[in-house]
Amino acid sequence: MAIKEAKYIWMNGDFIPWWDAKIHILSHVVQYGSGVFEGIRSYDTSNGSAIFRLNDHLKRLYNSAKIYRIEIPFPFEQLREATKELLRKNELKDSYIRPIVYRGYGTILPDGSDATVEASIIAFDLGKFLGDKGMNEGIDAMVSSWRKFAPDTIPSIAKADGNYLNSQLALMEAHRYGFNEAILLDNFGFVSEGSGENIFVVKNGVLFTPPLSASILEGITRDSVIQIAKDAGFDIRFELMSREMLYVADEIFLVGTAAEVTSVRTVDKVLIGNGKVGEITKMIQEKFFRIVTGEDDKYNWLEYVNS
Repeated sequence: MAIKEAKYIWMNGDFIPWWDAKIHILSHVVQYGSGVFEGIRSYDTSNGSAIFRLNDHLKRLYNSAKIYRIEIPFPFEQLREATKELLRKNELKDSYIRPIVYRGYGTILPDGSDATVEASIIAFDLGKFLGDKGMNEGIDAMVSSWRKFAPDTIPSIAKADGNYLNSQLALMEAHRYGFNEAILLDNFGFVSEGSGENIFVVKNGVLFTPPLSASILEGITRDSVIQIAKDAGFDIRFELMSREMLYVADEIFLVGTAAEVTSVRTVDKVLIGNGKVGEITKMIQEKFFRIVTGEDDKYNWLEYVNS
């Protein structure tokens, strides 16, 4: 998916023209992937552009930095207000927002403690990450030959740049074999997550999702879907799932900031349910979009840009 250029990027306290936002080639993040980031969306509502769970995303950014011992040189409130101002300056309504904190110039050692710490916020129009067809009809996924990293190797709850080398391998493999997305198993062989999404399996009206111990990211969209489903009366079970549970599922859907709520119609070319968006998936999908577009204000998850 191509990046759609916007006017400005926020870098270290200033709004910089898009093509002037640059870093040194010897920045530690280039050498070692030493950065943490977030994926956030804004939506066009009747009250103007609104950012979905902005505070929760920024809290996770600071937590990810803490795990990697990165001291963010900007206070929480400054990043929060800079995000809103960036959308105003770029005149964005529906957008994808990418705050990133990274180690800059200063050392060639893997220990980046002597490097500078820098921060940027990018925002641009993204559209449907897996396409309108994927959103409406579901996508085709494969179980990757690449396993998710073990919990004592890389911290999965940190949303860190280098962590996604694992996702790159899995997704490139999936695309080369003609699938839209990859599903990774954890180091014990249980279902973990997609290359950039959490996963839910529906069986006999019950929603199953892997626990944090399955090396998953503690997703904010995942948390939102859990709350939506619980309030709708569904039983949610956090359980380790074997690969074959995917094949016999009634429904499967992936959730994440970019993917939002996307149905999986096949796994390894095995038809899931009737191969269409399932009733429970569709209900959660519709409820989610009513919330993010401001039609349902039950959860108070929107931060209005002009408020």
